[in-house]
Amino acid sequence: MATAARTTGKRPDMSATEWAARQQLAACYRIFDHLGWSELIYNHITLRVPDEEDAFLINPFGLLYGEVTASNLVKIDIDGHVLDGSPYPVNRAGFTQHSLFHRHLPDAHCIIHTHTTAGMAVSATREGLTPTNFYSAAFIGRIAYHDFEGVTIRPEEGERLIAHLGDRRIMMLRNHGTLVMAKSLPEAFLTQWLLQRACEIQVATGAAGTPVDIPPEVIAVHQRDLSGVQLPTGPGVPDFEALVRLVDRIDPSWRD
Repeated sequence: MATAARTTGKRPDMSATEWAARQQLAACYRIFDHLGWSELIYNHITLRVPDEEDAFLINPFGLLYGEVTASNLVKIDIDGHVLDGSPYPVNRAGFTQHSLFHRHLPDAHCIIHTHTTAGMAVSATREGLTPTNFYSAAFIGRIAYHDFEGVTIRPEEGERLIAHLGDRRIMMLRNHGTLVMAKSLPEAFLTQWLLQRACEIQVATGAAGTPVDIPPEVIAVHQRDLSGVQLPTGPGVPDFEALVRLVDRIDPSWRD
């Protein structure tokens, strides 16, 4: 049975790059908790371990996001074997889904799966995400959809997930939630934040009245202009670092 996280700090045999990845991912879990995106002990954010083939970090199953620290994240290989001697189990659904994408998509270094209220609500609508607000306009044509088949623990569903994803890196799991993949954790975080805002506003708009669709030609211009805005630090870096500072002020124990 999982108990409250105990911080131990960096082990002597751990590389500096792995420890940096652990701290970055632990901070992300605390940020999600602060933003209200956690789901008790469920859902998952995984991050590939730099310089190690087919190894990634995942949350210890049984701990709340607010209990996750750099040292208690679990390091597993692509086949689900624990590599760091962690005493914590791994959520089978999280491993089945995330290992599939990490295995088949070399550019999917960070994967985020959430069950936020707004994300699940939009995923449960026939239309999915609609072109009705500033944020959703950026995602039109970029989102894949996969029909609900029950909890994701059966390997045979993997082929259909990969086929439905295609060359996209954002997926609406119908009646279930959202899935975001990116080359870096900050980029995945920012994509998740923007997608969450798009879903929140769509849900609020539906409650307020009849939404007004944004014309396709305006969406094309919007996406073109957004793609031209590139920060030298990389996608999502300043946004993520700002929230790292915030959670650090609240409780810096994630660093341990």
